[in-house]
Amino acid sequence: MKQLPQNKHLPVKLLVACFNNTSATYKYYWLLSIIRAIESGKTIISKRELFSGMISSAWYTVNYFHISFGKQDKLQRAIENIKGFENLTIDASKNTIINSLINTENPNTLKELNYFNNQVPHWFLSPWFPGNNKSEIYRKSQDLNNRCLYALHDEFIQINLAWINYLLENASLIKDFCYWNLVIYLQVKNPNVPDIPNKLLKAATRNSLIKQRTQFWDIVIRNLGYVSCIYTKKKLTIGDYAVEHFIPYNFVSHDLIWNLIPADKSFNSTKSDKLPPFNKYFNGFYDLQKMAIDIIRDKEPRNKFLEDYLTIFSDIGEAGREITKEKFRDRIQPLITIASNNGFEFMS
Repeated sequence: MKQLPQNKHLPVKLLVACFNNTSATYKYYWLLSIIRAIESGKTIISKRELFSGMISSAWYTVNYFHISFGKQDKLQRAIENIKGFENLTIDASKNTIINSLINTENPNTLKELNYFNNQVPHWFLSPWFPGNNKSEIYRKSQDLNNRCLYALHDEFIQINLAWINYLLENASLIKDFCYWNLVIYLQVKNPNVPDIPNKLLKAATRNSLIKQRTQFWDIVIRNLGYVSCIYTKKKLTIGDYAVEHFIPYNFVSHDLIWNLIPADKSFNSTKSDKLPPFNKYFNGFYDLQKMAIDIIRDKEPRNKFLEDYLTIFSDIGEAGREITKEKFRDRIQPLITIASNNGFEFMS
């Protein structure tokens, strides 16, 4: 979504221009935080609440999916530091994060939040006041007849009443606009990371893997009697194993069968989002996958999960074409390397 709905009484083009030449994520999360506050009925909003909102909106993307915001962007650093300062979990809710940051007295946290005061509130309004410095933008913004989005004060902003109806009526579209542009920005910073759009918001629930279990791996195990966990060597039987992501879900953001294997239940709960050391576990992973493909092709050649392999092996359906260890290695190893470079840790 490249544009916002026009309004003959408002300079919407200036709001869009706020995102020209963007070198950090701040402006996207700043506007998202403003919209969130307006939707809750506020027109006078403390800067601390807005900075807290920025942190909360980017929390999951940074802590759960380890998306890089780029070297110049300090929002990622602030989130990583604040998580430790405030003892917040990676899956904390937005309200929990915001309430914690609004009420905190931790000087380290306050320093992280206050950093954004010199980066965002006044420069966001620069399209209305081109060429003006910080003090001039503060002064001129308080004359709301100029139709700028908000007036700046030391501790808060005051939304221009002329904009309220537009922002409320188009809140959903404005958020989509922010996320659309944010995806483009983050894809440049993370060119090899899959599925950026689905890593901006915390999903309500993760999809169940029951079908992958009952319609694929149970068939394999039923034919073999058991398979061995590649991590613990425990014998796994139907009803006594977990379906786990070899490369963490937090990185790949999908449940395709080529990345799923049976594993010891107790081990799966401790592996969490850690990466498996490639040289130690790839051979066992490949052997399980190759054995499963051969069995499913023989017993259920129309099994829909075979189609999942087409996403990485486009020629799997052609006669005489096999998924060799080399082919699988060429697909899996780079993903593990990229995930590691993005902050995912290896299993100890």
